[in-house]
Amino acid sequence: MGPVATPKIAGIVWALLILNTLGSTGARTIIPLPRSLIQMVTMGALVAAFALALAVNLRLRIRAGAYVFLLTLLLVASVISSAHLESGFGALFRCARLALFVGTLWLLSRWWDGGLTFVRHHIRMYFAVLGSVAAGLVISSGAALPDLYGGRLVGALWPLTPPQIGQYAAVIIGLTVLLALGRRTDRAGAALVIVPSLVLLALTHTRTATLGLLVGLVLAIGSLILTSAAARRFFTWAVLCAVVAAVGFASALQTWFLRGQSQENFSSLTGRAKVWDALLAAPRTTGEKVFGVGLGDKSFGGLPIDNSWLAVYNEQGLIGVALVAAIFIVLAGVALLRPPSLQRACAIFLISYCAIASYTEAGLGDASPYLLHLALAAALLATPAEPAPLATPPEATRRTVPRWARNTEVI
Repeated sequence: MGPVATPKIAGIVWALLILNTLGSTGARTIIPLPRSLIQMVTMGALVAAFALALAVNLRLRIRAGAYVFLLTLLLVASVISSAHLESGFGALFRCARLALFVGTLWLLSRWWDGGLTFVRHHIRMYFAVLGSVAAGLVISSGAALPDLYGGRLVGALWPLTPPQIGQYAAVIIGLTVLLALGRRTDRAGAALVIVPSLVLLALTHTRTATLGLLVGLVLAIGSLILTSAAARRFFTWAVLCAVVAAVGFASALQTWFLRGQSQENFSSLTGRAKVWDALLAAPRTTGEKVFGVGLGDKSFGGLPIDNSWLAVYNEQGLIGVALVAAIFIVLAGVALLRPPSLQRACAIFLISYCAIASYTEAGLGDASPYLLHLALAAALLATPAEPAPLATPPEATRRTVPRWARNTEVI
């Protein structure tokens, strides 16, 4: 008997988890949406995701894994830090949200078998989100490229900020490129996802997402070079194109990268460094250093922290920082020990992207897209419970299916 087949409802659950992590604050939309309504939709999506996951896994069959176990420990640390109510009753509400989030991942872990099923769910849902961004740009370019954000692309139908859009675009571009290199999707389907996502990424002027995409792809494709001729060809052409772009479009690239900022503003990471310095200099008790002040809105002094490590330190203390570091160490260690494969490459891309983004984006200590990206990496690194039997001999497959069409699927 082969591995347990992933039910279609698992894809719906994954999509609902993504909807929950879209957030409730951002740009002004064409049709004003009350924050209470957005929170009702996102929280309703999480409750629905947990209920559906429980309905499809009533026997509570799970796969023990280090990632979800460490997330559970992080939940416990969050509850301990939030129990003092230094961050108000909202901290306990955020703990309940994190509990549902982690519980849903536990229920889905039954179908984490190292396959690409959840990768496709990930790409499809985030591509649908980007579709809403593109629709908002077509309907009202003024609302989608507001002066408030310096002309950067925002969500005009759903309140999404430029860093959010850049993150979603970068992640699905990277995953789709890897699927195309592994011949798990056709070129037309890959281009349909990659080209518009690249345009939206460029319009967001998001440096972190762009850097994470490039570094993540270099590491992921580098893990395939010894075993994949397609990866070697792609890497060679990518290097040549990068050299040509650096020589011929250096001025335009510099302008895009600086976004019209002054040298002082750029060196302080758009003011982030000032918030970080203030957070680290603030007096703290021993308990606050160890356990933090409880789950909050990832801000300090009314300003966003925009650093996952400092946000975790502020809210979950040194214990939270140690647990998040353990998550990266465990996932990266398992990825390095796995033999070269497409699944391993996708996991390396996701892990490296989240590691780079953690420097200028918060989210590793609470229910967020970054924890979903890492959950997907954990699912890709899981080993199948049992090898799946071949339905037909390999020789028959070679005779009846053209080589270019094997193992491909439209995204």
